[in-house]
Amino acid sequence: MSSPSVTPAAVGGGAPSTPSAAGGPVASDAPARPNEPTLRWRSRAHSIEEVEQELVRIWAHNVEQLMGDRDGDHVNDRMIGARTNVMNLVVIAGRPEVGERCAATIQRLVGRHPSRTTIVQPADPDGPSWLDAQIVAHCVLPRVDAPETCAETIHLVCGGEAGRHLDAIVAPLLIHDLPVTVWWPDEPHFGSDPVNDLLAMSDRLVVDGSGWHGTGLDQLRKMAAAAERFPIAISDFAMVRQSRWREAIAAIFDIPDFLPYLRHIRRIAVTYGVRDEFGAETTNIVKPLYHAAWLGSRLAMTVTKPLAPMTGGPSRKAPVRSSSGRVTSLANPSAGLGATLRLDRTDVALVIRPVLSEMPAGTTLRVELLADWRGSELRADVTAEQEAVHVRVWQDGVHALERGFTAPRRTDIDLLAEAIEAGGRDPVAVGTLALAAQLAGGTPP
Repeated sequence: MSSPSVTPAAVGGGAPSTPSAAGGPVASDAPARPNEPTLRWRSRAHSIEEVEQELVRIWAHNVEQLMGDRDGDHVNDRMIGARTNVMNLVVIAGRPEVGERCAATIQRLVGRHPSRTTIVQPADPDGPSWLDAQIVAHCVLPRVDAPETCAETIHLVCGGEAGRHLDAIVAPLLIHDLPVTVWWPDEPHFGSDPVNDLLAMSDRLVVDGSGWHGTGLDQLRKMAAAAERFPIAISDFAMVRQSRWREAIAAIFDIPDFLPYLRHIRRIAVTYGVRDEFGAETTNIVKPLYHAAWLGSRLAMTVTKPLAPMTGGPSRKAPVRSSSGRVTSLANPSAGLGATLRLDRTDVALVIRPVLSEMPAGTTLRVELLADWRGSELRADVTAEQEAVHVRVWQDGVHALERGFTAPRRTDIDLLAEAIEAGGRDPVAVGTLALAAQLAGGTPP
């Protein structure tokens, strides 16, 4: 039988600790440090019933400690951890290393967003049903004079029939009356029964569409269909990461002289990086598509022609200079995808094109806007570096604005915290996903 592959770094944290021989409370060799997660419990189980028993043991033990440490009406200097859960977090990890990485991320949020976390790793779909679980509890000391805040994590590896019915594994372990967030760091098979069953019992789905195979467009269409079918909110890290781009673009039209051009955009061009001349056919373009879909949805644009391969002249390389001065080249000027949007009664051309770049494949390199209002032309160019976003604007060919915004890229910890903090469906995210799916060839809702 397989067992969860969980490294000490993934389930430990904080001061070194020693579990009891039979599994249970973990004795710390050093005092807890504020805001550092410390392992307080570790045990094993081989059925859902045993997992539930271990969860009861954790907090029964905590209560016994609390009652035993009372001195009259006062608790001694050692603060007892208080169980604090604000939500259920379910992680579907296809590989052990994915589960370990997610567990490490979630640990950093125990003090901010304590949750009962269940990390599920399906394995061996054939053969008899089996389950192997590791139950751990981490506590965080908010400050030296406060009690610890604790939350439990259940690492499940399940095979056979158990691995094919994830909802039946997860449901008994949820805390009733608390929202359920499903974090799927790999690639959900939207439309399949296991995914549908999980979505039916969830309030929010967290994904990263930029990591899906191929162009990601097929998955994008299916995710939009799932959002129509189930009353869930969706947080896509690929979309959330672009907030710094969106803020920079919106800032252009905060300037009164540029605002009239906003409803007269005629062309949107998004350039993304590929690693070789043939990368455009297999590179994920979810992130560049989200840029156009966000702008189009905010301006209530509609799709008249979805994305399709562009045709042009013979293949050749053409130099392109980035904002940092680095010279790259178009993988193929005739390659790329084009679509047509409608703004009011005017067509808007959309171009998504690949450029040879040293950046990770699928990374957005540039967003260009062209607007024409009363015979006057406005051209805007937005690029981003690791820690900043740059905006340049030309009005009738004259350089009119150059501005930089300090905006570091956010980590998975930041993105997961934002997804957890979000309440209900975000209208901007809903509109962006819907229009992106239509541009990718999906049916309008």
